[in-house]
Formats: sequence, C-alpha cells, structure tokens
Amino acid sequence: MHPSITTIGFDADDTLWQNEQFFRSSERQFADLLSPHAKFDDLSGRLLAVEKRNLDLYGFGIKGFTLSLIETAVEVTEGEVPSSVIAEILAAGREMLRHPVETLPHVQETLEALADQYRLVLITKGDLFDQERKLAQSGLGDFFDAVEIVSNKDRNTYERIFRRHGDGPERSMMIGNSLKSDVVPAIEAGSWGIFVPHELTWALEHVEAPVAEPRFRQIEHLAELMPLLAEIG
Repeated sequence: MHPSITTIGFDADDTLWQNEQFFRSSERQFADLLSPHAKFDDLSGRLLAVEKRNLDLYGFGIKGFTLSLIETAVEVTEGEVPSSVIAEILAAGREMLRHPVETLPHVQETLEALADQYRLVLITKGDLFDQERKLAQSGLGDFFDAVEIVSNKDRNTYERIFRRHGDGPERSMMIGNSLKSDVVPAIEAGSWGIFVPHELTWALEHVEAPVAEPRFRQIEHLAELMPLLAEIG
C-alpha cells in the first residue's frame, strides 16, 4: 500500500490558464517584422537557441522572452535592426504582460472539488510580478493553501515544497502540462506526477514520458483528475 495523498501541487501556465499561445502569437509577429532578413523556420530556430542560452540569465517568462527577441533581431540583421522594429518588439512584450487571463476548461470546478479534501499548492516558475498578476486575475487564488513562484523546477524544488507545505513528497502529487518541469522531477522526488498535455508546449519543455514509472499517470483534462484520485486511493 502506498501512503494516501494529502497534498496536490498544480502548475499554472497551460495547466490552469492559457500561456504558450501568446508566445506563439508574438513569435509570428516577430517573424513578420524580420521577414526581409530570414524565413520563419530559420528565425524560429535561431530564437530558440538564443532563449536556451539566456535561461540562466533571464529565467523563464515574458521579459526574458522579449529580450531574446531583441537579441535575435540584432543577430539576424547583423546589428542593422531598425529602431522601429525594436519598438514593436517591446510593444508586443508589454501587450503580453497586459493580456487578460484565460482559464482552461474544468479548472474552477476541479479546484472547488479538491479544496476541502487536500492541501493545494500552486507551483509555478517565471517572472514574479507576472505570475502574481495572472493568479490575481484568474480568481483562483483562494483555492490554494500556498503559492510557490520558483526560478526552476527540479527534484530539490519538489522535495522542499512538499515538505514545507505537506507531509513529504511521497504523500504528494504534482499536476502539469510539462513533462520536464512538472512531472519527471516530481516523480524523482518521490511524488506522483500527473501529465495533462496542452496542445502547445514550448520546445525546451519536451522530454520522454516516464511511462515505466509506477507513479506516472496521464489524463487528457482536469475533469479526469477526481476519478484518478479515487482510483489511486
């Protein structure tokens, strides 16, 4: 018998509300701006390379993404990017930071059903101000017993958080759309890892699903979470 689950962690972006679609939209706008200098596929690859090398400096989020867009524009144009293009990139970044929060299906009713039975913890990475803004606008904040906005998600992150806010990783579950950030490291910490795929997931979040792990499960949407918890016991 495994220990009963007392604490459930939720990722935020693309698990509770839409996020990646706004990055994709801004990337398409960026490609239009830079179309005289590069084709979309080449530009997308160069942007991803810049984002990857900047992660340790800027972390995750819209502000780092905007800086990476500017850096890519400078590289692609060999330093000749017009100031008007820089201004449009900055305006796109500001628009992303102002965009209304769009919660995903089944989120509200699932959190309502869980809140009286489990300790719920929001575990998200990214820019502090932006994540706080989205949580406030979502109207979901009251469902959570704790909120952790972290710079990265790894095994140590989940061990620390589930000890601080729960009864340890072995009695906890993490739910999210990223195998790399939400599922695999939570399982490595000793928790359950529940994968809820989103149609759009950033390329740097892709890893193989740990299908052989006994504490791995996949559901198609959050409405399937309550039956899964009943099954697990």
